[in-house]
Amino acid sequence: MTNSVAEHRLTDRTWLVAAAAALWGTDGLLRKPLSGELPAATVVFWEHLIVVVVLVPWLPAAFRALRAASARERWALVGIGAGASAVATALFTQAFRLGDPITPLVLQKLQPVLVIAVATTMLGERLRPGYWMFAVPTLAGAWLMAFANPFDVRPQAVTAALLAVAAAALWAIGTVLGRLVSERMASRDITVLRFAIGLPAAAVVLAVQGAPVAISGTQFWPLVALALIPGLLSLALYYLGLRATAASRATLAELAFPVTAALIGVGALGASLSATQWLGLAVVVGSVTALGLRERSERPVVTTPETADPAGATQ
Repeated sequence: MTNSVAEHRLTDRTWLVAAAAALWGTDGLLRKPLSGELPAATVVFWEHLIVVVVLVPWLPAAFRALRAASARERWALVGIGAGASAVATALFTQAFRLGDPITPLVLQKLQPVLVIAVATTMLGERLRPGYWMFAVPTLAGAWLMAFANPFDVRPQAVTAALLAVAAAALWAIGTVLGRLVSERMASRDITVLRFAIGLPAAAVVLAVQGAPVAISGTQFWPLVALALIPGLLSLALYYLGLRATAASRATLAELAFPVTAALIGVGALGASLSATQWLGLAVVVGSVTALGLRERSERPVVTTPETADPAGATQ
């Protein structure tokens, strides 16, 4: 075992990315009632504003880190904050508001394909053939879990489909950009800058859509919970895990989000799952768990330039 592989086995945090993604799955408990009362742009704006207010003590250090970053890293942070945080969340919420429940779920399945393409180009990550032993079952299970009838998927609105695909692309790019900047920047600074940069972007979305800024007192506390639990806490864990997790592995671990969302939907929101959806849920949980265990072994299936076997061995 080489020193680099041994170090990788001890520090890999695919499990932490999956835990953060599971927290995202609690989003529906709070977002569902709010989406019926407020426009998507208003919800996203307040999410960012609340988090930025909480993170004020850490803003000076984060902006110092931003000034010390390279031009490439600064553009990556803008992409994360404006694209993956503000705009993608608004697109995702708006896709649900258009009444098509299929496409927002499909977009979760598009991200691995997009991430792999971007990560191999930008980050130099190398996929061994064994990667697909985990990727294919995970994607197939996620598809089964998303639809009551997986062989009869009929998107009802072209606009909703375009919004969902755009959100998928932005989130996929955000995963890769997050891995890029996490190599030299502290996870805390990345989290702070994501929301600090995302806030003006959310304000622009709010203005373009002509959505109201005002909210009622009864809407404020649910927005606080939405911003801090599936928002700030989950992202803090996510970037801490992403620092030691290849982007291609991270995007599979992020599928813990729809699994958690499905369980909450059944247990707390009165939804029901078909037999094939329960099968898909089991496949996703099993595949993501097996992937995390494999990546802590001597022969991970996704290697970065730092952890690649010097001999170039393949699975």
